[in-house]
Parts: sequence; structure tokens; C-alpha cells
Amino acid sequence: MVGNETIKSLRYIVDEQGRRTAVLLDIREWELLLNWIETVTDRKIAVEALEELQKSGGRPQQAGWLAWDNISEEWGEKKKTKASKPQL
Repeated sequence: MVGNETIKSLRYIVDEQGRRTAVLLDIREWELLLNWIETVTDRKIAVEALEELQKSGGRPQQAGWLAWDNISEEWGEKKKTKASKPQL
């Protein structure tokens, strides 16, 4: 999680007037920050998708979800057995 360590590791580049113009961040902290942003974004997407599913009465197609059988080839996946399909 992003926290005080990330904030403490920030380094600023300043211009001749002393105004901050850029930020330097330790690569490890940068990677943690990116990971945190991705996690927050994924959670938001999941919550929105589940809300849409609930509004549709639990019917995925009514919620606008696509059936895996209809898109798997487009995504470069070979036809798989039902047991190996992703579970929603």
C-alpha cells in the first residue's frame, strides 16, 4: 500500500526560483504506487460490474456482459471445456 514511505521518498526538482517542477521517486516506490493504482482501479471496476449485475436481477447478459463462448476466439483463446472456463 502507498503510504508515508512513498511520500518520504519523493525528491523534487526545482527551477531557479525554487518552484517545484518535477518529482523523482525511488523505483521501488514507483512500482508500489502503480500497483496500488491498478488495485484501486480494479476494485472500482469490480464494484460497478457487480452493481450492474444486481440491477439486472443477476442475469449477466441483461447486465451487458458478454458470454465467454462468444468472445473467446476473438481474444485468441482456443475453445475450452466448460470446466476450464473462467468463473464469474
